[in-house]
Amino acid sequence: MPLAGGMTLVPALKLRLARPSHVVDIARLPELQGIEAGGGRVTVGAATTHAEVARSEAVRRAIPALAALAEGIGDPQVRNRGTLGGSVANNDPVADYPAAVLALDAAIETNRRTIPAAEFFVGMFATALAPGEIVLRVAFAVPHRAAYRKFAHPASGYAMAGVFVAEHRDGPRVAVTGAGPAVFRWREAEAALSSAFRAEALAGLEPDASGLNADIHASAEYRANLAGVMARRAAAAIE
Repeated sequence: MPLAGGMTLVPALKLRLARPSHVVDIARLPELQGIEAGGGRVTVGAATTHAEVARSEAVRRAIPALAALAEGIGDPQVRNRGTLGGSVANNDPVADYPAAVLALDAAIETNRRTIPAAEFFVGMFATALAPGEIVLRVAFAVPHRAAYRKFAHPASGYAMAGVFVAEHRDGPRVAVTGAGPAVFRWREAEAALSSAFRAEALAGLEPDASGLNADIHASAEYRANLAGVMARRAAAAIE
């Protein structure tokens, strides 16, 4: 099993949810390093830590919302060990990066192929990655403007509902994380913002609560409400 930051594997080992026969440290592979901006894209190596994304001048200039998202992940220890590639490949339903990947129409480059964001996330902790396939880098499309807002669980910092709103040349994209079994595009919100790109266009709008997560922390209906509130806050931040 490949290991970069270990923010997912180590807890899984402690809980006996994973028992790999081999663990290979890939964090220093040159193919997984670096941040580049150009051609309307920001490309981030899979082994790049959240802290590196947050302080990258290239990211801050091109997609400040992505830098802000990375800066709000976990705590300093997590941000200095956790990696972009690990987060994307794990597809935790409450992770932040998947919302950016989907809203920024990213392309996930692996050791075998390039996978469009729309085809990458297939379910809870499930992606289109085949056995032995490793994420090398993620190329984000630079939007006209974007923002991410989340309601974080007070103990873990994970998103109970997080919404990434981005305006592209071909229209807005809105991605919701934390609320459902996996990240998803909120098409109704996109349609509303296409008519008028401002927070008021989303007034009273919530995603369908059926199928959203419900647990001891929040009901599905509460998470639907949170998603609506976070979407309006994100849209208001970039008006």
